[in-house]
Amino acid sequence: VGLVYMFNLIVGTGALTMPKAFATAGWLVSLVLLMFLGFMSYMTTTFVVEAMAAANAQLRWKRMEKRKDDEDEDSSSGVSDSDVLLQDGYERAETRPILSVQRRGSPNIFEITERVEMGQMASMFFNKVGVNLFYFCIIIYLYGDLAIYAAAVPVSLMQVTCSATGNHSCSVGDGTKYNDTDKCWGPIRRIDAYRLYLAAFTLLLGPFTFFNVQKTKYLQIMTSLMRWIAFILMIILALIRISKGQAEGHPSMAQLSGIRNLFGVCVYSFMCQHSLPSLITPISKKKHVNKLVLLDYILILAFYSLLSFTAIYCFRNDTLMDMYTLNFTNCKIINVAFIRYFLGLFPVFTISTNFPIIAVTLRNNWKTLFHREGGTYPWVVDRIVFPAITLIPPVLVAFCTHDLESLVGITGAYAGNGIQYLIPAFLAYCSRKDTQLVFGSGTVNKHLSPFRHTFWIVFVLIWGFSCFVFVTANIVLSESKL
Repeated sequence: VGLVYMFNLIVGTGALTMPKAFATAGWLVSLVLLMFLGFMSYMTTTFVVEAMAAANAQLRWKRMEKRKDDEDEDSSSGVSDSDVLLQDGYERAETRPILSVQRRGSPNIFEITERVEMGQMASMFFNKVGVNLFYFCIIIYLYGDLAIYAAAVPVSLMQVTCSATGNHSCSVGDGTKYNDTDKCWGPIRRIDAYRLYLAAFTLLLGPFTFFNVQKTKYLQIMTSLMRWIAFILMIILALIRISKGQAEGHPSMAQLSGIRNLFGVCVYSFMCQHSLPSLITPISKKKHVNKLVLLDYILILAFYSLLSFTAIYCFRNDTLMDMYTLNFTNCKIINVAFIRYFLGLFPVFTISTNFPIIAVTLRNNWKTLFHREGGTYPWVVDRIVFPAITLIPPVLVAFCTHDLESLVGITGAYAGNGIQYLIPAFLAYCSRKDTQLVFGSGTVNKHLSPFRHTFWIVFVLIWGFSCFVFVTANIVLSESKL
């Protein structure tokens, strides 16, 4: 179940922008880069699991030390041993996860039984500068996420509704290129329609940022179900079109100019590191967790390849949309109106359920970053200022641009790079140093990453920093050409 959740978490909105990125970079370059980034993402996932085990050991050690001190005090004050044992047994039963296997004997000190979020691990293993950099990276990533979501919903609504009216009915994805200044309904231009939808989206979902979002289980189940129906439908429709000989795609082998966006999209599409503690902790048997996660990554790699290859051979490069679902809103591709509208509006349903959850997560991260021990915020700051600084920037970005491929590319290439490569590598390095310091050099973490040699950590860090340089240089060069 944990691995199904991981699959669902990784295969999200980023996958919808992948076919366009594949087409612009060329199929061979795209496949090689996708496989390499999948391998890198798997490596850093094992680093996070290792750091979680080290954090659990540290917390367990601190509790044992505290218990020893309490027992010393109790024995001097005359409390019986049986009382201490009863209390100890009760405490362990209360803190142990529901799904954990009841073992006889003492558990391994590195057993992952307690959920330790990435922020908590950062505060345990990093210094103050490292903690602040960690939160800065997470916050930038979540802002990028919200900007992508705020742009994707109005774009989908604009494309579907503007194509369903007027002279160009059903023509999304037929090769006709529309400008933002083209008419949508009467005097209203396409860009005006987009901004009207953005305003409606903000007014409907923005208020959730000011409250807590709970009880989302059924929403998440519905979203996952719709996502799978949509992805499978797109793959089947593309395969049918290719098998009938109606395929129009002639993708090139390599186009180096498209690598920057592809890199960002791929990083964004393999993102799961920040949610690993919630996914891994409830799994009962963690002995083979790294092998099972590897299986997950292989399946995701196969799925991304299938989705992207069917897309680039089915549609011409210039007709592939930023949001791949919009290619299926054309009457020539699919005659059934319901399927056309379902695929065209699919991002609207799924993203709308995720937007409030991500907004609340970002708001809480802001609060944690500025939190002072024992201090509370005034009502206005807590209820108005933090939600406002969460909501306003992404909506402004979405107002200025709806270029989804670039938004996903930049978010993935910068903040995503930090979360997926740099933070896990530093966590693994610092947690290993801390473990040796506390438990001695002979202690072996049972969840030690298969990439245990320091070379791998150095390799990930060099790769992460060189990606920052490469992407920045690419942006500067392409801007100077313009």
